[in-house]
Amino acid sequence: MSKTTKGFKIRLAKACEQNRRVPAWVTMKTKRHVVSHPRRRNWRRSTLKV
Repeated sequence: MSKTTKGFKIRLAKACEQNRRVPAWVTMKTKRHVVSHPRRRNWRRSTLKV
């Protein structure tokens, strides 16, 4: 990681922040209609274009 640029690291951090589950209050508010996150990503299964 020492050779990677700062912009690349920032984009990786943004992707890491986006890769979270749906908040519990959203699940409760929608009566479990929204359970899964459409943008969830696994680091092994899919590649990032950053």
